[in-house]
Parts: sequence; structure tokens; C-alpha cells
Amino acid sequence: MLLRLADERATGALLRDHGTLYLVDGLVVHAESPAAPGIDVLLTAGGRLARSGWEEAVDQAGARREVGRYLVDSGRIGGGELEICHLGALFDAAFFALAPGSGPTRFRYGVAHWMGTVRPVAAAAVERETLRRRELLDQVWPYAAVDTAPVVARGPAPGQLVTRRQRALLELADGVRTPAAIAWTLGRPAFHTLLDVRRLAAAGLVDTPDEPVTTSPGTVPSWVATLSADPDIALLRRLRDALEASL
Repeated sequence: MLLRLADERATGALLRDHGTLYLVDGLVVHAESPAAPGIDVLLTAGGRLARSGWEEAVDQAGARREVGRYLVDSGRIGGGELEICHLGALFDAAFFALAPGSGPTRFRYGVAHWMGTVRPVAAAAVERETLRRRELLDQVWPYAAVDTAPVVARGPAPGQLVTRRQRALLELADGVRTPAAIAWTLGRPAFHTLLDVRRLAAAGLVDTPDEPVTTSPGTVPSWVATLSADPDIALLRRLRDALEASL
């Protein structure tokens, strides 16, 4: 359906249970998923952008669907840096939104995202990257159960080295947090966190569950059903509040 919409040069929102892709003239301009930290988290978690600066951008430019442009024009972030971060968030969310068995697919014509267009991506490229990432996970450690199970750390073997990036993840592996929860806490893309967890599992540094875990990464918030071609500022504020509540 995504490729058909691209051929039609459609504009609107492609909704699935685990995420939404936004298209303009058949190009993917944004994606979001409850399983993946959004661009706001990726920008603010590491201190690159103050949370107040993000909220100001949403309040001032959200109704015009120009949040990205506002961030650049106000000097809060460089254009190139925003593009890199936005592409990371887009491919990250698309990975979950396009997952097999992600429920029915619906398309709402005319819907635009409040972020605005930052760097459009061809639908075929999004599909190709999603498939590549899925294959990469299985190449590293072909046990999908670790993707949704609470992460349980194991001590390293004598002489086994642990990188700083791995150590930060292992410090949060308390047997309660899932890879998704760890990604939100660290402010890292969720797919990269899944990949790190699978590498750690392959190295014997985290447990691999014996039985498949059926826990869902979550569903699209109920406010998604209220999307219209002309979202008002109240919807934007509900979005902001939902994002803040998930931090």
C-alpha cells in the first residue's frame, strides 16, 4: 500500500497499529511510533535542545506545520543537524510502523504533520531500509524474544571487554526495563537499542528468553483517530502532553 500511494503521489497519513507514516506527494516526510522515541526526545535527551525550546517551537509553529523550519530559523539548531536527527527518527519509527502483523492499514488523505517537511524520503527507500534492518537483527542474533522482554544483564566473562555504549545500556538492564524503555531513557533510537541488545545477547551479556514474549510495543495513542486535514492547536498540545507523559 505504501508503494501504491507513492505511485499515486498521495498526501496524507498511513496509519497502522504500531505507527504512522506521513506522505507529501508520495514521499515520506515523517514517521512516528509509540515504540520509538520521537525527534523531540532525540534532540532534548542529550541536551542538544532545551525542552523549553522544543515546546516553544510546537506552540509557535505547530499550527502552521512548520516546527522544523522554526527550529532552524530561530537558531536553535542547524539545518544539517536537524535533517540528520529527523531522518534517524523517521527510519526508526518506520521500522516499527511497517512491521509484519502490525494490524490493519488505513490512509487518511490530506493529513499533514505539524513538524513540516524537513527531508523527504522515497517510499521505496523506507521499505528497503526497513527490510535491511530486520535482516540485520536476525544476522546478529536470531531470537526476536529479546526485543520485547525485560533486559536481564549477565556479568562479563574474564577478559571480556564492554564498550562505554554497552555499559550505559547494561546499567539500565534491571530485569524490568524492555529495550524500548531503555531507548526512551537513554534518548537513543529504538532500533539501535534493539541491535545493541541482540549483540549483547550474542555475547552472553544479557539473557535470551526461552519462550517468545508476546508483549506488544504499544498502540498508536487514541488521539491519532482524531487526525483531520486541519488539526487545531488543541490537538498539538495534546500531542505534546502525551510525549511529555511518556518521558
